Amino acid sequence: MIDSNLLRDNPEAIKASQRARGNDESIVDEAVQADATWRKCLQAYESLRAEQNAAAKLVGGASKEERPALIQAGQVLAERVKAALEIANAAEVHLNEVIWKIENVVIEGIPAGGEENFTVIKEVGTKQIFDFEPRDHVALGELLDIIDIERGVKVSGSRFYFLKGWGARLELAMMNMALDLASKHDFTALITPTLVRPEVMAGTGFLGEHADEIYYLPADDLYLTGTSEVALAGYHRDEIIDLSEGPLRYAGWSTCYRREAGSAGRDTRGILRVHQFNKLEMFSYIKPEDAENEHLKLLALEEAMLQACELSYRVIDTAAGDLGSSAARKYDSEAWVPSQQTYRELTSSSNCTTYQARRLNVRYRDENGKTQTAATLNGTLATTRWLVAILETHQQADGSVRIPAALRPYLGGQEVIEPKVRA
Repeated sequence: MIDSNLLRDNPEAIKASQRARGNDESIVDEAVQADATWRKCLQAYESLRAEQNAAAKLVGGASKEERPALIQAGQVLAERVKAALEIANAAEVHLNEVIWKIENVVIEGIPAGGEENFTVIKEVGTKQIFDFEPRDHVALGELLDIIDIERGVKVSGSRFYFLKGWGARLELAMMNMALDLASKHDFTALITPTLVRPEVMAGTGFLGEHADEIYYLPADDLYLTGTSEVALAGYHRDEIIDLSEGPLRYAGWSTCYRREAGSAGRDTRGILRVHQFNKLEMFSYIKPEDAENEHLKLLALEEAMLQACELSYRVIDTAAGDLGSSAARKYDSEAWVPSQQTYRELTSSSNCTTYQARRLNVRYRDENGKTQTAATLNGTLATTRWLVAILETHQQADGSVRIPAALRPYLGGQEVIEPKVRA
């Protein structure tokens, strides 16, 4: 959630963020009023509590004759204290209900607007040009016998698939290469739970407007995660972590699940937009003042992976209205997909500042020993949809696919995936 000090000292900054996101800024005024009401109610309770403590001391020193009246007065005062506490607690509940609806305050300088209002930071590589009619990844997958969508649909329904043979091995190779890269940069590998409690899902900011994207198991009151970011953010929930020697960095490998609600008719062909996929997610806990540099580090690692896979890509600064509730800034890295003649997102990295950690109560001690709220960041280093760009970019005229050199050591030195039947 947002910093209550910022709400009190500079509500206009939060309103500006709301406007950039395309959100209602009147909720900021509502939060300011709710905060003032809570503080007034808390002050009234604390004043009565002090009065009660003083009265209790009088009872201890009173004479036998004075004591009954003082005890009776104390009982009346105790009821008033109890009522004041209930009022203060109710005011705090209302404040939290309001303040949790406010999305993270965006970092100054990011583009305002919606999905189409991004800014291109850079383009890297040369878009692949073929001297033959290129196939899309679905046709390639069938020809190479490495993606079986028909049987995925038969077993589980639309937007499911099987990766088969070299397809399965290619995904594992890519994931292992990403894990090796992360490990070289001080990320601790974690295989994370994919079912989490509601308070963890809410704490990461995923139960807002896009809650319909999430699979929920009501019998168990658990959510299936759409990214290991959720479990990684909850890993240090309600803890005071040690950042004295630098950030805590994790690389979470998990299967991910998304309902893809609202995407009917979009990317129905192939494995670009599916209900289940694998992903390696980087996650950093860091001091807030170091978060923006850490964000650039995550982006650099993502670019290193894209370059290792020999893909052409661009990096965009995502517009405020397309950030998601927790991110204050997000860089998307989009690979060129030849069959679509456009860039498609393969990976993103987000600076969530202190928003998630405040909701999940993750703190650290500063140099003076005082507890402070940590900052969190996340970034995707590999995921199943990368296969789309890899297969299409490295296809050859006979339908075979050249394996990028960096991936070959993870595939026993294999250089090419050959069609089952020559084209």
